[in-house]
Amino acid sequence: MSRTNTFTLLAACIAAASPAVAAEPASKVVALPSIAISERRDASADLTSSSETGSRLGLTALETPGSVSSLSAEQIQQRSNLTVQDAVTRTPGITSIGTPGDGGTGLSARGFNGHGSVMTLLDGARLYTGAGTQTFPVDPWLVERIEVLRGPASVLYGEGATGAVVNVIPKKPLQGEIHNQLRLGYGSWDRQQLGLDSGGSLSERLSYRATINQQQGNGYIDRGDSRNLALSLALRFDASEDLSFTLAHERGDAEPMNYFGTPLIAGHYRDSLRDKNYNVRDAELRYHDEWTRLSSEWAISDNVSASNQLYYIKSRRHWRNAENYNWDADVGQLLRNGFLEIKHNQEQIGDRQSFAFQHSLFGLASTTVVGAEYNRIRFRLTNNWPYNDIGNDYIDPWQPAPGQFASATPLQPRSFSTTHSAALFAENRTQLTEQLSLVTGIRRDQNHIERDNLIDGSRTDRSLSGGNWRAGLVYALTPDLSLYGQYSTSEDGVENLVSLSSAQMNFDLTEARQTELGVKQRFLDGRGEWTLAAYHIVKKKLLVDDPVSHQPQQAGQQTSDGLEATLELALANQWQLSANAALLRAKYDDFNESVAGVATDRSGKRPANVPRRSANLWLSKGFSQDVDAGVGLRYVDTRYADTGNSQSIPSYTVVDANLGWQVLPDVRLGLQLNNLLNRNYVTAAYSGEQWLLGAPRSYFATLDYSF
Repeated sequence: MSRTNTFTLLAACIAAASPAVAAEPASKVVALPSIAISERRDASADLTSSSETGSRLGLTALETPGSVSSLSAEQIQQRSNLTVQDAVTRTPGITSIGTPGDGGTGLSARGFNGHGSVMTLLDGARLYTGAGTQTFPVDPWLVERIEVLRGPASVLYGEGATGAVVNVIPKKPLQGEIHNQLRLGYGSWDRQQLGLDSGGSLSERLSYRATINQQQGNGYIDRGDSRNLALSLALRFDASEDLSFTLAHERGDAEPMNYFGTPLIAGHYRDSLRDKNYNVRDAELRYHDEWTRLSSEWAISDNVSASNQLYYIKSRRHWRNAENYNWDADVGQLLRNGFLEIKHNQEQIGDRQSFAFQHSLFGLASTTVVGAEYNRIRFRLTNNWPYNDIGNDYIDPWQPAPGQFASATPLQPRSFSTTHSAALFAENRTQLTEQLSLVTGIRRDQNHIERDNLIDGSRTDRSLSGGNWRAGLVYALTPDLSLYGQYSTSEDGVENLVSLSSAQMNFDLTEARQTELGVKQRFLDGRGEWTLAAYHIVKKKLLVDDPVSHQPQQAGQQTSDGLEATLELALANQWQLSANAALLRAKYDDFNESVAGVATDRSGKRPANVPRRSANLWLSKGFSQDVDAGVGLRYVDTRYADTGNSQSIPSYTVVDANLGWQVLPDVRLGLQLNNLLNRNYVTAAYSGEQWLLGAPRSYFATLDYSF
């Protein structure tokens, strides 16, 4: 979408919020959320608030036998988070492993990596990941809340959720007087932002929410330009007091920085290469995503309700880059290679129907949810793999010539797959005593994959079925203190289901099981809370190399053991503290990897991109009703870049800060400072010889106008 069209759409949204429309009668007035700091914590993160992600039973975090975190839009904005992934990694035990290959959105949780084990949802709907890549949602301006459920969650969302599930909940229609928020922002490297958030009632039964955000900048490396446009539109119709419909559409157009990492020279990082870009001049990195949903909520009676969500998802992605830069000591230069071009064309249509019942079970109060879900996913892969680079492209590390994309292999369609996924699920909570409750769940999935090889015309198909369950007990010692324990199972594909190769389709789903114990408590009249969780996860049927035949087989196993703790505290004089920490021991129990055709035992090694320790801290202070400030710390321990644990990624600690000033009742100024100490730190290893570096110290100033 061009900038002219963006401004036209902004003008249309503002016009829609004119006083004539705002004058419609409404039963109550709901303004957009304020970001002022108070002495009480944000209710959206409270343990007594309902969580949509931990279960479909409407349970609070205190009632859920699992580890659930929630971040509100206010918290995300206050804590200088540039992306959804930045925000998510401020929750316990979640770290970023994003690279251009996975859309920059890959996460690690409880020892398991990537979109094949850490699932991302938008408003509860799952985009099936193709070829390890997911490119939406990433813009926090569209977000009302982010919820994270850590640990196996296939019983709720199907295969691909062994490490965690991240549910990004977009801003919803508001009932009441129309309210608008306009944001203008400017910062380091000519970063610019223009955003609008508008919502309210159009009539007694019709309400809306329109959100748009455009950002662009020059980037912190040479030729690091980027552009992003995110749009969210939602219209809610209350047909009656018991029945409502919401039609929503989200769109993202992204052109991220074409940065594939800073090369190591003889295995060592050099500060003098910090801002260099080694990609080619005509590189391409473009993502286009659209999600359309029609949701309905129906209270059939006092004890029976129904919900449905019908959705259509479309993704188009294009890469054309020189991705590898390897130091050649004999020549004294970098060999630039990996001239790879890829296109993804993905479409998904799905529907989820569920019914909730309040009833009695053997004389005990009980709630049951039953439902069904269906998805059809079409995925077309076009690339030039296996690529054949033209010649040896040597470049000077300190003065790299941009050059041009040079591959002798043509870009052509490689495969087309259609995946059908159907599931039946059920959950129940039964109050065994006044203090003890039992929460159970079961799910049965049936996946059928049809794959056409567009090169040789061959066709393969495979059905993969799965079944998962969980059972948990929650004991409420007091209304504000709960102990819980749970056992749950989960499944992942050996790779993403929709893009399995013909060889990978011969394998079963991997299997995981988890045992978790925890405690959760609110104290100081709700101004503080803390949680502690301990878990043990075993994942089986990993692909390993057969030492005799050197063919892959499903005989591997990985275990993860860990502790996670959180503390939220609101003190007198407008002090507020948020802290969490995670300790993790993850290792392969049985894993043979083929290295140069030789089976190499990796048993006892830690999986790549998995830190043993991580922690977050955010301390904020309100100096009056108009001024507030905050400072935060993010720590990630040393990780390995390979399964052999021979290449390590250094640990890092990054400090961020912010300052806010409510100049007028309708005008707020903000200042975000990222990487305050200007540390050089590695967010992920693109390969053993390239590090993706985080941004240097930067500022971003914002002006918010509410009207």
